[in-house]
Amino acid sequence: MSAQAARMAAAAEPTTPTTPTAKVKTPVLCGLVAVVGCDGTGKSTITHDLVKHLRAFGPVERRYLGLISGEQGAKIKELPIIGPRLERRLAAKADKAQDTKNKLPGVFGSLIMYGFSLWRARHLKRVWRLANSGVLVISDRYPQAEVTGFRYDGPGLGVNRSKNWLVRKLAVREQRLYERMAQYKPTLIIRLDIDLATAYARKPDHSVAELNDKIAIMSKLQYNDSTIVDLDSRAPYTDVLARAMSAIRGSATAGESQT
Repeated sequence: MSAQAARMAAAAEPTTPTTPTAKVKTPVLCGLVAVVGCDGTGKSTITHDLVKHLRAFGPVERRYLGLISGEQGAKIKELPIIGPRLERRLAAKADKAQDTKNKLPGVFGSLIMYGFSLWRARHLKRVWRLANSGVLVISDRYPQAEVTGFRYDGPGLGVNRSKNWLVRKLAVREQRLYERMAQYKPTLIIRLDIDLATAYARKPDHSVAELNDKIAIMSKLQYNDSTIVDLDSRAPYTDVLARAMSAIRGSATAGESQT
């Protein structure tokens, strides 16, 4: 981290696989901490609370780095009359597109999915610039190039999901795009672990199969050999938050000692 972000964090104390690619050694992106995990682990809550605690010591911002936000879905659901029905329809379409077991939705749909990935890359560049400016960024989710699937924050198309030449070409370009994004490693990744029963109890609107699949995949991701701290999200929330803050403090101290 930058010296400013390091001092700030150190002072804070809370009361289906893609084609294997070569790992590229790149500098760690100072000033960025990513929180990842399956739905139901509390990523949104803990990222907001981390920002709340850290802002007393310097500039901190939260950024959502997924493509489809549960927070956005909640806002749609609140629309008068049509909200709940519209939100369910959009969620169903998103689930179908994200499920790598399904066929891709044709050339037009694939172009839209590729456009989403381009949008994510542009958004991530803005986050990188913000982190390099001396602001500590706490991100909810982070892109990876190891496993295909938007629901795992990987490339959405997948090079083997279509026989159409144009879609396959888009898929190859998208894979390279995610590989470039994955080269930039956060200072620290906090991975929130959970079991299927707890995840489903917290997210009963999600399918058991989807949750089980996501738990298995998220536990294996390495994010280009980034520094990862695993935390059990089933523990009392105050303990989870305290351990997350301790991990950030330790990461900041290590970064400061290397400067």
